[in-house]
Amino acid sequence: MTGKDENGLTRRDFIKTASAASMAALVAGVSGSGGRCASGSDTIRVGVIGCGGRGTGAAIDAVNSSPGVEIAALYDPFQDRVDGCLKRLRETVPAAVKVTPETCFTGLDGYKALLAIKTINYIVTAAPPGFRPLHLDAAVRAGKNVFMEKPVAVDPVGVRSVIASSELAAKKGLAIVAGTQRRHQRSYIELMKRVRDGAIGELVGGQCYWNQGDLWVIERTPGMSDMEWQCRNWLYFSWTSGDHIVEQHVHNIDVMNWAFDALPVKVMAMGGRQVRTAPEYGNIFDHFAVEFEYPGGVRVASQCRQIKGCAERVEEKIVGTKGHAFGYGEIGGPNAWKFEGDEPNPYVAEHADLIAGIRDGKPLNEGRRIAESTMCAVMGRMSAYTGRAISWDWAMNASKLDLFPKKLEFGPHPVDPVAVPGVTPLV
Repeated sequence: MTGKDENGLTRRDFIKTASAASMAALVAGVSGSGGRCASGSDTIRVGVIGCGGRGTGAAIDAVNSSPGVEIAALYDPFQDRVDGCLKRLRETVPAAVKVTPETCFTGLDGYKALLAIKTINYIVTAAPPGFRPLHLDAAVRAGKNVFMEKPVAVDPVGVRSVIASSELAAKKGLAIVAGTQRRHQRSYIELMKRVRDGAIGELVGGQCYWNQGDLWVIERTPGMSDMEWQCRNWLYFSWTSGDHIVEQHVHNIDVMNWAFDALPVKVMAMGGRQVRTAPEYGNIFDHFAVEFEYPGGVRVASQCRQIKGCAERVEEKIVGTKGHAFGYGEIGGPNAWKFEGDEPNPYVAEHADLIAGIRDGKPLNEGRRIAESTMCAVMGRMSAYTGRAISWDWAMNASKLDLFPKKLEFGPHPVDPVAVPGVTPLV
C-alpha cells in the first residue's frame, strides 16, 4: 500500500471529514497569543490527541509532574471517548481542567482544530500507533512540543516520517519525548551507567521478553463500520497497532538498543497465530520469537506472547564477559549490585523531564531514537510475517511498506489477510 488515494493524496493531506464541532471552533477562532509558552508565561497548556486510557493517563501524569500545567483541549474520533476522558480528568485533576465544549473535537481530522489553538504548547498524542506519524507531523508543523506514546509508527514509511518530523522539531527548537518510560526510570538509568562503566565487561549478548496473558477486546456491534471498529479495537490490526511486538515489546527492544548503544544490523524472526484466531483478533499474531544481530555478531534473543494461561515474563537481560545485568536494576557477577534507591513514578518523570527542558530552553528530542527502536520491532514483525531475514539498511532505506489506509473515512475498510510465513511478500 502506498498511502495515496486516486488523487495522489498522502497520509499528511487534509481529509475533509471534520466534525461540525471542529469546524465551528475554527470559524470562531479558538486561538490566542502564545507559542511554546502561552501568553509569555511558563504555563503548559496541554492538548490531548487520543482520549483512550493511555491518552487520559498521560494527561494526568503531565499535570502531576510539574506546576503550572493545564489541560486545555481534547480530541478523539469518538464523542464517547472525549466524554469519558473529560469525566476522569475532572475526577482526578479538577483544578487543571480548562477544557470547554468549544475545545473538544471529534471526527477523523478534528485534531487539526485542536492544533489551531495557538495557546496550546504541549501535545499528548496517544491515538492508535498507525496515526502517530500523521499527528506528530501536524503538531510539529503547528509549532507544538510533543509527548508521543510508543510505538511511534507501524511501518517503515511511518518511521521515516517520524524521523523527518524529529529533524524539523530540532530546527524549530521544539521538544519530543516518547512514552518509553524506562529511559526516565531511575533504576534503569543507574544500571546503564554501571554497564557503560564496564561493570559486566564487554557486552556479548542478551535476551528480552514481554510474555503475558490476553488483553481487552472491543466486539463489533450492529451498525459499526469497518473503520470505526478497527479504530476502537485497534490492538488487533496491523495498520493500527503494528501487532503486539511493535505496540508493546518495543519497550524491551529499546532497552537493548540503549544497553548496546547500537542498532541491529539484521533481524530474523518467526511467529504465528495459534490461539487468538477469532475475528475479533483482527489479523495479528499471538506470539513472536526474534533474533536481533548487533554489530560485531552480538545476538539478542527476543520473545513476546499474548496468550491466556501461559507463563508470564517481562524483563531484559544483558550478558557481558564479567557478569550479567537485568534492566530493572540488578547486576550479577564480580561487581554485583542491586538498585535500592527511591523510584519516582517513571510515567510522571518523563513529563517532568520534558517540561523542564521546555522551560529551561533546552528541549529534549527523543524522536529519532524511538523511531529507530520502533523500526527494530517493525523489522521483527515483517520477518515473522514473511519468513525472510531483514537487514537494517534495507528496511530503513528501501522498504516501501505503508499500512495506512488509502482513504481515511468512516465506512468500509476490509481487514488485510493474516500473514503466512513463506507466502506473504516482503514489501
